[in-house]
Amino acid sequence: MSLESNIKPYSKAIVKLLKSSPVEKDSPVWDAIKTYQAEIQDYLSQIGLELIVKKDEGFAYVTQFEDSEGNTQGLVTRRQIGFETSVVLVVLRQSLEEFDSSPTSYQAQEKFITDTEIREELELFLQEGYNRLKFRKELDKYIKNAVDLGYLKEVSVRDNETRYQIHRIIKEKITLDELQNFKTKLNEYAQSV
Repeated sequence: MSLESNIKPYSKAIVKLLKSSPVEKDSPVWDAIKTYQAEIQDYLSQIGLELIVKKDEGFAYVTQFEDSEGNTQGLVTRRQIGFETSVVLVVLRQSLEEFDSSPTSYQAQEKFITDTEIREELELFLQEGYNRLKFRKELDKYIKNAVDLGYLKEVSVRDNETRYQIHRIIKEKITLDELQNFKTKLNEYAQSV
């Protein structure tokens, strides 16, 4: 057997999905994902994965099927995200939700945010009693974590100000229910301190 005899027109798309999810519309394999969506899903389902394609938002990613108890095949590693990075992600998710529901942003597709704006949003979000000084000192690390996880994409740096695009996959990973649940837990934590 050889590579040529086993290769499919969508093989590179599957490899890209498995290696670097999400795959965005500017990727060389985007057209293959759209064209062969059913075939890719058939292949992925054999190993316990599901293909999610968000054509309107311009990205696709792979998620794991779960059984009735929430277990998976374990093919995709679940990463533990620390509390502080979670707070950053929740603020980004809330910011994107507000952007999407604002009539003034109706024409725009993408939500951009600077590191200064992230800091300002976090100041409003963090409750009294939380160790804000420590959080501020390490905020760049938490923002970098959000970039590494694929939720933020660096667009430009000018005058020590970094501008990011909030990736829409964050809406898939952090639902509105999870957003509200996290806010409730954060309030409970702040009241217990």
